[in-house]
Amino acid sequence: MNRGKRLVLTSHCILNQNSVVSPLARAKGPFYIVNMLVEKGIGIIQLPCPEFKYLGLGRKPMSKEEYDVPEYRELCKKLFQPFMEDLREYLKNGYEILGIIGVKESPTCSISGNRGIFMEEIFKALKEEDIKLNYFEIPPTELDNQWEEIIEDVKKKLNI
Repeated sequence: MNRGKRLVLTSHCILNQNSVVSPLARAKGPFYIVNMLVEKGIGIIQLPCPEFKYLGLGRKPMSKEEYDVPEYRELCKKLFQPFMEDLREYLKNGYEILGIIGVKESPTCSISGNRGIFMEEIFKALKEEDIKLNYFEIPPTELDNQWEEIIEDVKKKLNI
């Protein structure tokens, strides 16, 4: 069987809303975007959740400023390092990294505007390797009636 050789990186909670800080979960399980990626034969690389690793499941909502301490930044760098090694290997072997899916307004995984700490460290590492990625962010609100529009937007932004 042929491999699709197309991959997308996702924030951890795109596949696992159980890791989200309690009052901020946006869905009961994975987002519908995942179904579209699977149907298109696109591999999904789930990034770890630094907030979960740092403070666990019972953590309280915190701002970017509260997370922005040296230990947390170091954790973010350390967590991404093996993924960077994997990306190098995939790219060396002709795979296409279509982009990264983050979470808008997250202190850790926001990409546009006030970029989250994990995404700052990820994009810094990617820049050092001269890797440019398209991106999409899950909106910060309940999404029950917006999925068709969101999926079309993901397809455009990630060139799927």
